[in-house]
Formats: sequence, structure tokens, C-alpha cells
Amino acid sequence: MIWTIISIVIGTLCIFISSPTSRLVEWLMNRFAIHSKIDPNDITVTFNGKRLEEEDKNRLSDYFNEAQFVKRNHIFPGTEESFLHPETAVIPFIINVQSRKKEMNFYLYPYDDHVDVVKQWKKKIISFTLSSEPLQNFSISEKA
Repeated sequence: MIWTIISIVIGTLCIFISSPTSRLVEWLMNRFAIHSKIDPNDITVTFNGKRLEEEDKNRLSDYFNEAQFVKRNHIFPGTEESFLHPETAVIPFIINVQSRKKEMNFYLYPYDDHVDVVKQWKKKIISFTLSSEPLQNFSISEKA
């Protein structure tokens, strides 16, 4: 009798592990995603030291969430600073995300053919490239 119960429990566990629910798979994918989606309510965006207006912030976050991941750029130990502050004429958009336990910064460097993103949280830094026409051509709306 006890062997039957143990085999049913083990069988059920094996079935659950071999075909997890969609919610569990989605949680795992989002947990380890390099290009994570951002919520406009949890961010502040600065460009050249000035905070963006609410409308511009929402547009930028939508473009960022819709952008296509192209590749991950490898950062070797000791070269982190050259990714955070590269020697380029491009002024980055700095997205500061603060929600619950997460606090991270995204540095967006838009170029003509791609957008380089540096993601910094805690003491970790990763860099990746995105492809997004609206994000590459994003401009701040000026109030008249």
C-alpha cells in the first residue's frame, strides 16, 4: 500500500518536472532574461543630466520593451569602466529601475544601425546590443 502511494507521488513529480506549467516556464524565462522588460511606473529616465517628461519616458520604455535582442557583448574583468563610460560622442539615456527588491541601471547608447545597452545591478555589469528603429531615432519632444 505504501509503495503504491510513493510510486504515485514520484510519478506525479516526474510528470510535473518533465512538462512544467506555462506560468513556471514564463517566470523562469523572465528571471534569467538578459533583455528584461521594464515597467514605465518603476523607472526614471535621464538624458544629459535632465529628467525626461512622463510622455517621453513612456515612449522610450515602450520602444525598449519592443526592441529585438541581437547579441550579448562580452565584458572581460577589468574593462567594465570602458563599457559604462565609453569614449564616444554619443550621450546615453540612463534608465534607473527601482521596484521592490530590484534596483538597476540601463545605459542606452543609440547609434545609426543599433543600440548598445549596458545593464548594471549590484556589482554586475552586462552589455548587449538591440535593434530597434524607433529607439535608434528617439528624440526628446520639446515644449514650445
